[in-house]
Amino acid sequence: MGTNIFAFIIVLGILIFFHELGHFIIARLFGVGVEKFSLGFGPKLIYKKIGITEYCISAIPLGGFVKMVGEEPNTKIDPEQIPFSFTHKHVLKRILIVAAGPLFNLLLAVVIFFFLFLIYGNFVLKPVIGEVLDTGPAKSSGLKSKDLVVAVNGSDIKTWNEMVDYITISKGQPLVFSVIRDESLLEIKIKPELKSSKNIFGEDINRYIIGVKSSGAVKSIKLGLVDSFKESLVQSYKIIELTFKTIIKLIQGTVSTKTLGGPIMIAEMAGQQAREGIPNLTFFIALLSIHLAIMNFLPIPVLDGGHLLFFTIEAIIGRPVNKKMQEIAQQGGIFLLILLMVWVFYNDIERIFFS
Repeated sequence: MGTNIFAFIIVLGILIFFHELGHFIIARLFGVGVEKFSLGFGPKLIYKKIGITEYCISAIPLGGFVKMVGEEPNTKIDPEQIPFSFTHKHVLKRILIVAAGPLFNLLLAVVIFFFLFLIYGNFVLKPVIGEVLDTGPAKSSGLKSKDLVVAVNGSDIKTWNEMVDYITISKGQPLVFSVIRDESLLEIKIKPELKSSKNIFGEDINRYIIGVKSSGAVKSIKLGLVDSFKESLVQSYKIIELTFKTIIKLIQGTVSTKTLGGPIMIAEMAGQQAREGIPNLTFFIALLSIHLAIMNFLPIPVLDGGHLLFFTIEAIIGRPVNKKMQEIAQQGGIFLLILLMVWVFYNDIERIFFS
């Protein structure tokens, strides 16, 4: 339990710090005064004022905020503070300031992945056959467990996914597998068959298979600076794509809302990753950082995405959105977030006590 709580605070602290740092840096870059930079909410535990900015760590580590001069449109400010007021800045600058928070979370993920790839390399599944299913074409063609696939149709194979890709695009046409068995090179002809299976969302899909499972053996491919950067972008893109697909499936009802987790689930996962080592924990931070960025980009009032929506409308129509409309939307956004928090806490409790 202690590890879970400590890891939770560390993970959330890093995510919140970089998110708010994005707002802070771009606000200062555009000459907006910042009155407070806070990690957490509630009573202040540690604080220090430098210039007009109070930097503090507060007791409840479930968020943070950057309070800017003139952030609230209805707030009265001294005339000499108008040049430093957020509200009085051009709408495009306000858009960039608000967008900087989630963009910094995306940047954090890319940086973490870059160093993980640079230090540890890219871990991939070896194309080693684990189990050969009795009902698949691989069995009847003579493929065996522990066979190492080195080529398909004469093209070199270095990873399990490369082999799967060739099977997928075969459209059922016969493939020649070059395998090493007991230090001998063999060629085995296999005709993939179309089978129905489940994807990660539990949906029925049809795909070509040969009826084998991976041995689970992995290897690390060392990467240089350029390749590490490329892989960090690819990894980030894949997670972003999967996250958006998951959100769409949740809205469609394909994925159950029971899969949603809250702070308790995050704490458990953070503790588990921390016990498995620093690389696992840092990967988990990058994963959550992307999720946090996407959530904040959603056009829900009170989130960054809601503000971006209002500012975008303002940029298009040439005037701010009606204050009354903003207030109603903000109240609706708060209500939605409260519902979401209640639901994920309920899921967490049910998962712990009733599963």
